[in-house]
This record gives sequence, C-alpha cells and structure tokens, in this order.
Amino acid sequence: MSSVEIGPTLRVAVPVPLYGGFDYLDLDATDATPIGSRVLVRFGKRRLVGVVLETEVKSDLPRERLRPIEARLDDAPVFDDELLGLLRWAAGYYHHPIGEALATALPVALRRAKTDQTPNRHRGWQAVPSDTANEPVAHAKRQHELLDVIRTGVHPVAHSHLLARFGSIHAPLKALERRGLIEEVDLPGALEQGSAGTAPALTDMQREAVEQLISRGEGFHPTLLEGVTGSGKTEVYCRQMAEVLAANRQVLFLAPEIGLTPQLIERLRTRFDASIGVLHSQRSDGERADVWRAARAGDADIVIGTRSAVFTPMPRLGLIVVDEEHDGSYKQQDGFRYHARDVALRRAQQGDIPIVLGSATPALESLHNADRSRFAHLKLPERATGAAMPPVRVIDIRSRPLLGGLSDPMLAHIERHLTAGNQVMVFINRRGYAPALSCHDCGWIAPCERCDAPLTLHGGGARLQCHHCGAHQNTPAQCPSCGSKQLIALGAGTERVAGALRSRFPDVRLARFDRDSVARKGRLESQLADVASGETQLLVGTQMLAKGHDFARLTCVAVLDVDGGLFSADFRAAEHMAQLVTQVAGRAGRSDLPGEVWLQTRHPEHPLLHRLLSGGYDAFARAALAERREAALPPFGYLCLLRAEAQDIQSPQAFLEQAAATIHSDEQIACWGPVPAPMQRRAGRFRAHLLLHSSTRARLHPALDHWQRVLGELPGARRVRWSIDVDPQDLL
Repeated sequence: MSSVEIGPTLRVAVPVPLYGGFDYLDLDATDATPIGSRVLVRFGKRRLVGVVLETEVKSDLPRERLRPIEARLDDAPVFDDELLGLLRWAAGYYHHPIGEALATALPVALRRAKTDQTPNRHRGWQAVPSDTANEPVAHAKRQHELLDVIRTGVHPVAHSHLLARFGSIHAPLKALERRGLIEEVDLPGALEQGSAGTAPALTDMQREAVEQLISRGEGFHPTLLEGVTGSGKTEVYCRQMAEVLAANRQVLFLAPEIGLTPQLIERLRTRFDASIGVLHSQRSDGERADVWRAARAGDADIVIGTRSAVFTPMPRLGLIVVDEEHDGSYKQQDGFRYHARDVALRRAQQGDIPIVLGSATPALESLHNADRSRFAHLKLPERATGAAMPPVRVIDIRSRPLLGGLSDPMLAHIERHLTAGNQVMVFINRRGYAPALSCHDCGWIAPCERCDAPLTLHGGGARLQCHHCGAHQNTPAQCPSCGSKQLIALGAGTERVAGALRSRFPDVRLARFDRDSVARKGRLESQLADVASGETQLLVGTQMLAKGHDFARLTCVAVLDVDGGLFSADFRAAEHMAQLVTQVAGRAGRSDLPGEVWLQTRHPEHPLLHRLLSGGYDAFARAALAERREAALPPFGYLCLLRAEAQDIQSPQAFLEQAAATIHSDEQIACWGPVPAPMQRRAGRFRAHLLLHSSTRARLHPALDHWQRVLGELPGARRVRWSIDVDPQDLL
C-alpha cells in the first residue's frame, strides 16, 4: 500500500447500529472505488465489510485523522444506483441505520470479507436416450418418481431441485445412473431452467382480469388482485409474466413463506422456458449468493423468493408480483424492521414498472388504497374449477372433553371423510406438544429463565423449549416448587394433536407440517409430494398449510383454535384471525369433491365470528375498516413504536421517559407510555415500549427524523439498545 497514492475521501456504510456513514480514504487516487461496491474497513478494533455510499466527500474530520480502507472487495457495484437508492429510502423511511439495512440486503456469503466470487459447482441430471437401458424395477417407487421428473424437462434438472422435492435421493439416483437411464452434468449456475408448457384455459373472469392487467401496459400500475381461494390468481400472474418475459424483462415473484415455494417453483418451471432463481432460508449461503449474482448479471429471468428477495438486484426488472400480500411474514420482526410488500411497492414506483398484489383476504391497508383508487382493484369471486366454496360451521367445545385438543364431534367428522377415502387437514397454529407444563397441585408453570414466557413441551412431553430465545431443558420428574409428581401438559400443539390422531386412526398415513417437522432440507417438499399423490390422507400443521396449496382430494378442514384472535390486545388480531380462517377454509373442496370446514371454539356467539361466517371476509373487512376509522387506527392513522431494551430493568423505562418528555412538546403527536413490553424480559434483556400516534403522515415522519437524532444524544442512550418500528403505512 505504501507504493500507492492514497485517494479521495469515501463515505462508507458500516453494519453497526449507528446512523449515517463513516469517512475513509480511498486506496488509489487514480482509480476510484465505485459507489455501491463493498470495501473492507477497520472500525474500532474490528474489521467490517462496508458499502461505499459516496465518493469525493468533504469530511468534517481532518484528512490525517481518517483511516484508509483496507481492501476493495468488488470491481463493480453490488448495488446499482436504483437499488442503492431504494435501500437508502428504506433505511430513512423505517428509521434504521443505513449500514445494517445494506447488510440485510446482501446474501450472507457477501457479508464476509472475501473477494473470490467464483460460483459454486452445481450438479444436474439429464435423461439418457437408450433402447437397451434397464428400467427401474416396479417396486422402486422413488426411482420412478425421479426418472419422471428428469425425463419431463427439456433441460437438465438441478440436483438441488430434486433434493428439495424428494429429500433423500442419493441411492435412487445412483441406481438410475447404473442402469444407464440418467447421467450427471455440470450446470452453469444455481438457476433452474424451465421448459415451455401449455397454459390452461382461462375462465371468463380470469380472462377479463388478464386483459385489464395487460392493457395498462408498462409504467407504475399497482393492482390489487382479490380472488377467492382457488380462483386461479396464479394463472393470472403467469399470463402477465409471459408478456413481460417476451419483452426480455425480468420478474420478481415474492411469496410469504418457504412452504409456498415448492408448488410455485414446479408450476413456473414447467410453464416458462426461462431461467429461474430461488431465494429462501432453506437454500445454502453459497446457493443464495450464486442466485443473487446471476440475478444481478441479468441471467435470471424469474426470481422467486421470500421477504428479503425484495432487495435482489435485477437490471431488467419489468414486473413485481406479491402473492398473499396480506401475510404477516412480509414484516421483518427484528433488526431492520421493513415490510417487504411496502418496499416492493416503492421499488415498483421508483422503477416505473407494474406491480400486482394478490390475496383472497387483502390487508385492510390495501383495501383502503383500492377504495381511494390508488390501486386498481380486480376481483375473481368464483373458483376456476367451478367448485363451490365449502360451508363453514362451528363446534361449541364448552364442557366437552378433548382428546389431544380434539372434540368427539370433530373426530367424528374427520373419520367420516377418511372413511370415504378423502384427505383431511387439521389446523392448529401452535407447534410443539403443549404450550405449557403445570403442576396440578400447586399451579407452578415451567418458566424460561431468560424470558417472561412459559416453556413449551416438545418431543411428546420429554423436553422443554423456549420459542423466544431457544433455551431448552429436559422435563423435570417432579414440581420444583412443591415436589409433586402430578405434572400436566396444558393445551395442545401440533405434536399432541398428531399423536392423538395416530392413536385414533392407526391405519391412516399422517404428515405433520410445522417448523420442527420440516427443518431438514427437502422434508417439506417430500411431504407435500406425498400429499399431492394421495399417499398421505391426514395433514396436521400450522399456518404453512393455510395458503397456496392445492390438494384435489382434501375435503375437510378442521380448525382447532380460533379464540386467540377474538380476545387479543393487538388491534390487528381479529383481522389476522379472519384472514387465517378464510385461507385455511379455502383448502377444502377445490376440485369436484365437495368440502366442509369445522371450527372449534368456546365462544360461538362472538360477534366477530358471526360476522365472518355470515358475511364472509369482505363483510368482515368493511366493518373492521369502519371501526378503524372511528378509532383513527391504521390505515386512518399512523403509528410508530419506540423500543428500548437493556440488561437491567430500569434503563429501558427511564430512557423512554426521557424520550416521552421530549416528544410531548409536539401537540400533533399522541404519546402513549412508556410501558413494559408485553413480554418484558426476552433472552435475558428487559424491554419497554413507547407508542406514538398521529392523524397525518406528514407530521409523524419529519418528527421521527428529528427524534432519531435527539434520542441518540439522551443521557440514557448509552445504556440501552433502542430502535424505531414504523407500522405498515401509506407509501404512495
């Protein structure tokens, strides 16, 4: 470095919880480091990967006090001007440090100080045409399934795709290779190559929606596509995607959960002769980095991903689709608390491209935007197959005995459908064996030592685990409070429900779908394939089963607990309950077999439940919007939560009291709190909240900009970790 003349001053965003960039000297005076590229810098005693925000900066510090960057990690920007602008906007809108926002947008592999960006080797398989090859033996079921998939495609099939779909595949693939039926090939990258397939016929309503979408042409056109479950929203997306791909543009397709991607990938892979990249948490760091690079180079025609995929660089981006736009999974709950749906809207607006938000149960904010004509509103009120929507009925479980959370009437309905040879989905949005372990004699409940939450039973009751901090321990043999051995499991989760159903229906094949049961790579796809083939008759799961899936023989849906959404302090709880019930109910009776839905509740007379069941989601949403208007809650008001946490119980509250004293001077901002967080202690740290409310966005956001600077200078700021959490709001 001594032989190189130190260059001008750079402003670098560093992944630390401090606002603004930091000034460094460039390594070379003649060859400037590009804006948007990664550099390695010394920050305090640490070496961190930062992103260049500006060059030729006039620093407030004298030049002799500035450190030079240690290395350039990229020859070209990882963020182009448009994407860097989006991230700078997002960091400002959500009031989060720009360095952490940029780090969130980078794949994990690119957050490390490595200059080598050579793509990883990606294996694939292709069929070998031969008249003499030995076909798999009849009982080799997995070999037949793999061979069918490999032979169907025009292009080689990625090994990662087969692994994700079928799980354990080493032995059957090698058996097919020995028989001379398939051969291994090297693929050029981590992308799936699709094959052009035949598009299904459109219904009249689908055709009208497609015509309206396409007739609007290019440019920023936000559209809310509201269609009942099974109405064919995905086919409407595909028709618009075909137009965009034909114009040599890229498509970004966002899905809220990993559980929705297997069927979606398979559908797009067999529909479009296009390169498809997949981004979600079950792919390795190397795979995600390779897809990200391929998208940035323009090689990926379609990118399918969950929340963070909204920041994927795509130089030819021509369309964004946000499927299940109402889903809470689009909101990042810690760190950089952005909402991917809203960021996608802003990205489409900045890029002047169309965006489609699809849902059977739109968020109230989206319906409000449609009412004000900010979104075009297209509706698909009927199922594409012509099948009727299933009736939804209630089972009152007051005073009824429950077997693993299931009442006798519910078990009778399940048995009736299973006997007919159909499939049944049992939905309970709680994983584990039971939510709590209690002493029958003294009332003790097993607590987490680091969180204000009870430990959840897992492993059939053999171990205890905290769902907030991950702490775990074996289940005690006796109560530590009174010594009693009468320890009982309170409530039911997916494990307990599945165990009860296996005992009741031992000859029926059952699959459990929750974060624990599908943690192993490929497990989810394998289980979904068995359900689709009809081998699995009984499904037990959480919300990963609630939307997007289409099983022809599923005729009964049993919902075990809807009461939590009826009595919650969260003003959005009823909306989420209505969306979840509607989405789960939509899994039943999607083909020519009629379906039905049963809800267990201890409050069958509750007015919210009555409104949903009698008038459907639309009637519920309209009534909920009217209530929100009266209370000046979003989308008719604007909220922001100031969060503070520390290792002692006093500091968060004291810090927010200082903040409240500063904020109370603004008469247009209502300040509620500070109060302890709903779960005051989490992972050993104590938390407090301060809620801010304004009737106008124009007042709240400038005020937040001011407080963002002021709060960092308060005396208590050094003892707490604080952040600003902006509620999903009106961006347009």
